[in-house]
Amino acid sequence: MTITETAPDTFLAPETRDFYIESMRLMSDGSVPFLVGGAYAFARYTGIERHTKDFDVFLRREDFPKAKKVFEAAGYKSELNFPHWLGKAIKGDDFIDLIFSAGNGVAVVDELWFDFAVDDEVFGVDVKLIPAEEMIWSKGLIMERERFDGADVAHVLLATGDRLDWRRLLDRYGRHWRALYAHLVLFGFSYPSERSRIPAWVMTELSGRVADETSRPDASEKICYGTILSRQQYLPDINQWGYKDGRLRPVGNMSAEEIAQWTAGIEVDGSK
Repeated sequence: MTITETAPDTFLAPETRDFYIESMRLMSDGSVPFLVGGAYAFARYTGIERHTKDFDVFLRREDFPKAKKVFEAAGYKSELNFPHWLGKAIKGDDFIDLIFSAGNGVAVVDELWFDFAVDDEVFGVDVKLIPAEEMIWSKGLIMERERFDGADVAHVLLATGDRLDWRRLLDRYGRHWRALYAHLVLFGFSYPSERSRIPAWVMTELSGRVADETSRPDASEKICYGTILSRQQYLPDINQWGYKDGRLRPVGNMSAEEIAQWTAGIEVDGSK
């Protein structure tokens, strides 16, 4: 399978399409490095089109102030909705999401996102797309009750598994490698005729890690990494049962204040 030439843009209102084009050109002219992700990158990798109203732009956290200045100079409003992962640029009824991490604090946008980005075109504008490996990394750790991105991960694996940088993907998951392994096991269940898209050495290495851990005693620290997968469903573990939060520094990448703000946002924006 190869990257397709289709994109989920045909159902957009012309003014929204123009807004996205203007936003990308503002960032390019303002020397704000950015990558396009979301439905547009997903369509390029898998051929699956989604007609959403979201336009996801990925940038480094340290570049957000520059982006804010560029957009506000052009008459946009800007918001830093969650300082650890998400801002917005808004003009009228249209907006773009400015993303610099996953909401769980993992999948932080860094130089490697840009080093391995894919050249493409969105709305006639030359852009770079987020790499497939980073898409699998960020989506693979989203397992909310209302949103589970497992099928997205499977479809990206189906489309790109034979050319992924598997060592880099394993390194990206790091201590969270069991979540990746779970997706790979499910991929073999979903696509028994395509199991070879996952290199044998990857499955052997990860199954070896499982065997090694199984042969050793339980971890000594009472910690729950479920909060990385779902910000809501594992709160009883943290608040009532005495587990440490796997998102919290120094183990995770989030401060207590960031976790509190992210948790408070559950009632505002659901599981996003």
